Amino acid sequence: MDLDFYTQRSRLPLLGALCLAAGAFLMVTCAASAGTPQGGNVIRFVRNPDAAPEFKLDALDGRPLSLATVRGKVVLLNFWATWCGPCRAEIPDLIALQEKYRDQLQIIGLTVDDDDVSMVKQVVAEEHVNYPVAMSSPEVRIQYGGISALPTLFVLDAQGRVVQKHEGLRDPNLYETEIRALLGLPIDARVETFEDTGQIFLAHADRASELPGVNLSRLTAQQKRVALHKFNAEGCTCGCNFTLAQCRIYDRNCQVSKSRTEKIIAETSGPASRNETLGKSPAPQR
Repeated sequence: MDLDFYTQRSRLPLLGALCLAAGAFLMVTCAASAGTPQGGNVIRFVRNPDAAPEFKLDALDGRPLSLATVRGKVVLLNFWATWCGPCRAEIPDLIALQEKYRDQLQIIGLTVDDDDVSMVKQVVAEEHVNYPVAMSSPEVRIQYGGISALPTLFVLDAQGRVVQKHEGLRDPNLYETEIRALLGLPIDARVETFEDTGQIFLAHADRASELPGVNLSRLTAQQKRVALHKFNAEGCTCGCNFTLAQCRIYDRNCQVSKSRTEKIIAETSGPASRNETLGKSPAPQR
């Protein structure tokens, strides 16, 4: 299998602002292996995956839609919108994957278009979408950690556990390799595992030892633990309803969480903090 993985990403402060893959892009390429999987192709799955939050929605055709009804299959849960260019661009690739692995794979489209059901039905009909599509509720988006970018795709194994999350337009070869790996089919890639520290579910941000845009390098090991505790204990005041740690993962452009974490680092690394860490009293003022 020829793999030329790429990621097109931009960052959004809010879902309604822009569609991911618009504006500035960050391109990441994994070189294809000419022979063995050790040649450079790597896919990554969560080491101890959580069960995907269950939902009960009505598909556009009126049929009930839930994860329970597709248990036993690999699932690609795709959050998208009709107005999102990259979302529309990947639909033909998703259709092809659904057709190719129809007995072992179930793609589910959850659109975030809030009120125009007719437009969604029109797009689904025009594109000849062969997998169920439903209107996502705000509650479902919250269950999945808040959808800050489009498209966002969650990869579920046959046990209904979330093993990976992708934001932005991706090469369909990446999706196919992940599908084949979860189905136990041959792949030309090496599978690695990682601990979810907020990349998949923001609830696990308290496991993170590093955060986007947060420089902890000048802190001692003890001070770093203190700072990380504060990041996870204090809520961000930008309106996201997340902790500072979660906000840094959710929206790297948030100036509120950036400013506050920088202040906490300065406070934690200050002379008074260092004395407290060492168990010393501050020097008397003269």
